[in-house]
Amino acid sequence: MSTTIRLTRMGRKQRPFYRLVVLDSRSRRDGAYIANLGNYDPFGEPYKAVLHPDDIIEWLNKGATMSDTARALLRNEGVLYRWSLEKEGMEADEVTVKVAQWKSEYDRREGDKKSKVEASIAAKAKAEADAAAKVEA
Repeated sequence: MSTTIRLTRMGRKQRPFYRLVVLDSRSRRDGAYIANLGNYDPFGEPYKAVLHPDDIIEWLNKGATMSDTARALLRNEGVLYRWSLEKEGMEADEVTVKVAQWKSEYDRREGDKKSKVEASIAAKAKAEADAAAKVEA
């Protein structure tokens, strides 16, 4: 049986959250799943993802494939990096240290991106205000 790791939609109308689950690849999106590997709430700043990396890596080692969205989520949370380090044969404590270093660097880069975006938005707003002031004058 071919298995897939993907998101299944939960929650109420206009306010979804998702579970990361393992399904038979032929199952529909919200069908019965084999294992629950965590959850993901896209509403919130920043988004919240509670994952079970040991279970995820176990399923990946068994040959489970991932949907594109699940792959992006696992990459952003460092699970795929951990999996690649474990496949290389690194010790568990080394893997933990490297993943922690990667996560802190990733968070710093994301913070830099966010501040650049906020600065560009502020600059555009200032330019629009200046243009409006010139038109009024």
